[in-house]
Amino acid sequence: MTALDPAIPESAGPESAHSERVDRTRLQRRTIRTLIAAQVVGGVGMGSALTVGGLLAEDLSGSKSWSGFATTAITLGAAVFAIPMSRAASRHGRRVALTAGWGLAAIAAGGVIVAAVLGWFPLLIAALLVFGAGSAANLQSRFAATDLADDAGRAKALSVVVWSTTLGAVLGPNLNQPGAVVGRALALPELAGPFLFSIASFAGAGIILWVALRPDPLLIARADLGDREPQRGDLRGAFAVIRRAPRALLGLATVSFGHVVMVSVMAMTPVHMKDHGTALTLVGLTISFHIAGMYALSPVVGWAADRFGRVPVILAGQFVLLLAVFTAGTSGHSTWRTMVGLVLLGLGWSCSLVAGSALLGESVPAAARPGVQGLSDLLMNLAGAVGGAASGTVLGLAGYGGLNLVAGLVTAPVLCVAAGFALGRSGRRIA
Repeated sequence: MTALDPAIPESAGPESAHSERVDRTRLQRRTIRTLIAAQVVGGVGMGSALTVGGLLAEDLSGSKSWSGFATTAITLGAAVFAIPMSRAASRHGRRVALTAGWGLAAIAAGGVIVAAVLGWFPLLIAALLVFGAGSAANLQSRFAATDLADDAGRAKALSVVVWSTTLGAVLGPNLNQPGAVVGRALALPELAGPFLFSIASFAGAGIILWVALRPDPLLIARADLGDREPQRGDLRGAFAVIRRAPRALLGLATVSFGHVVMVSVMAMTPVHMKDHGTALTLVGLTISFHIAGMYALSPVVGWAADRFGRVPVILAGQFVLLLAVFTAGTSGHSTWRTMVGLVLLGLGWSCSLVAGSALLGESVPAAARPGVQGLSDLLMNLAGAVGGAASGTVLGLAGYGGLNLVAGLVTAPVLCVAAGFALGRSGRRIA
């Protein structure tokens, strides 16, 4: 029996697997395939929820200002689960942590349906908070792809798993209409119907990971380092590690600020389009294009980050985000301009996430990475939650154009710091 045999008992532990001389290259390929399959399946449920969550919140609350709290709740839930999942991964491996995240999200999707049937807005928000565990699992899967990767291929490995979400996430919003039909057939509210697909997709992703993600890549990587004890992954320790590494701080800021720009604009776009009489089908198509922008080109982004460096790609991402908010913010009643803006918004987010995450991971000691990665996702989603919460209010006060203007200003800190790093590097080369 080899370490690649799925029949290896979990009780064997990472040390036992390591002693059998695991072929890291083959195991990495197998890990990537498993993560891709889970991301495709789980992405269906996530993409669908992103479209109708805000509409359902507006319907149950009776207020446009509350519509942004659906995305906020999901994002905040992802933040809440980020640290527990990173601790679970550190102690028990990626397989246990990611499976638990998708399982909780499947249960929460059922809670959303119950809230819609009862017409109870507080229950909807509570269910969407737990729903965020699926988003946390989706995000932390990218780190699982890097556990066995070397520095030269880290961004590529990470980006391939990010890319794999494309198919499911793009398909998901286009299941809104079929979901509404299924919902009516089951005597459910139309906006609750798509969450039936979320239940099935999240459960499917969890099953794939539980069955196939073994040997566990994080446990194997930890054994290779001679680390036989699980890392605590506490917030204080993670902060201390990041404070000592300026490049890690830049990576953390890039991921967090890029996420708040994306979430704030994306969350209010369906509401904006609905106010202008856009059909639900076109709203779903716009979000599908946006999600394609987020994920479809991520392998190219990863290749560029490995080839040209993390900081240049971070800078490029900030300029794309600025172009995105300008295009969407000046779209008016134009559906196609809104679509183009949302595609660019997704691409700018992809540059920020892939290059920022790779920079963060390689700038800290390997043993500290799970805790630092959990902190990164915590802050990233907290920032997104703030953006989502404020977006409805900003939309009501300043309109869609004003919302995009405010989002554009958020790119300034990362743009300035990344430019400083780039200029400093150029100066050293000239000297």
